[in-house]
Amino acid sequence: MSDTARASFVAKVKRRGGRGDRSPLGTWFWDIDRMLLGLALFLILIGLVAVAAASPATATRYSGATHHLAPLHYFWRQLIWVGVSLPVLIGVSMLPVATARRLALIGAAVFLALLAVTPFIGAVHNGARRWIGVGLAEFQPSEFLKPFFIVAVAWLLSLRGRDEELPVVPITLALTGTVAGLLMMQPDFGQTIIFCVVWFALLCIAGTPTRVLVGLAACAPAGLVAAYLFYSTARQRIDAFLFPGVEGEGAADHFQTDAAHATLTAGGWTGTGPGGGHAKFGLPEAHTDYIFSVIGEEFGLIACMVVAMVFLAIVVRVFVKLLDEQDEFKLLAASGLAVQFGAQALVSMAVNTGLAPSKGMTLPFISYGGSSMIALSIGMGLLLAFTRRNPFLTRSPYVVKWGQG
Repeated sequence: MSDTARASFVAKVKRRGGRGDRSPLGTWFWDIDRMLLGLALFLILIGLVAVAAASPATATRYSGATHHLAPLHYFWRQLIWVGVSLPVLIGVSMLPVATARRLALIGAAVFLALLAVTPFIGAVHNGARRWIGVGLAEFQPSEFLKPFFIVAVAWLLSLRGRDEELPVVPITLALTGTVAGLLMMQPDFGQTIIFCVVWFALLCIAGTPTRVLVGLAACAPAGLVAAYLFYSTARQRIDAFLFPGVEGEGAADHFQTDAAHATLTAGGWTGTGPGGGHAKFGLPEAHTDYIFSVIGEEFGLIACMVVAMVFLAIVVRVFVKLLDEQDEFKLLAASGLAVQFGAQALVSMAVNTGLAPSKGMTLPFISYGGSSMIALSIGMGLLLAFTRRNPFLTRSPYVVKWGQG
């Protein structure tokens, strides 16, 4: 292509605008997976509606003789967290892959260190020491560690492409084991499961030898038995789930799952309508762990199905986008983030429907919480950054020929 033709083409692109807008914002808009971004924003919108529905029940539960919370107290706070999180999501999604990877590796080191000190200096809520800070400044290091941990493990596993002798599986096993041990000290059995599931999924996607995967899978039942015998939190949750008629420390967990199931089905297929639910007032943590049940009561089981389909659509969309991905790191990082997002949603919905023991797992982008919302926005921003493509540059025959002279 001649210099004259090339200059004419560039001038035409600049005049045309649209996909020819190569400003940072314009480049981001055309490079980003807009369907994936739209689905994430749709979940955030659903979350605001759901928190508004759950807020009166939670405000009533936590109001006392000395203080009274407004019915929409948690909704207004969640609206603030969304306002903080959206710029984070957009900003992270605009990062180049190398910068995003560097940010994640630094973040993984920082929040792993914070996770290590949480069992000793963290604040206690509902019998668990998972938070660091005071008041509105409290946050859960484990929530922020999740996306950074996934990217770090993906980077380590991708190094095997440069040197097959690198012991990446033992290294990532040690890292995952360290995180799991620290989480169980809090205790946080649900997050421990999520970290382990994502690590195993990444090993599968990375092409780890079958004998290694089979060996690890065979260790899972032994690990579950060991957790039941030596880890009281796991034992209580499992006993409450398997033996609901037995009185004991797990009785409260069974009450929660029963209340969640009753609330979920109270509205039938179409729901009682916004503000019309009554069963939600008997729910513990209606705005966080059991918000899916509130959606079921006030908006119906059909609405719950729609929410589940949106989560499924996000995971499927990511894996379809990665079918022709050649960069092993981007493939692993994006896959791991999608698995974590889907697994967390699946566990949360399973607990609400009574298919899994109570785990204290929030529903991504829907449950109330500042730490959760900001951390999920970081994770979704990283996911968008790693799946970002430039459709204009890849489709234009003129641009493809540039550089060939």
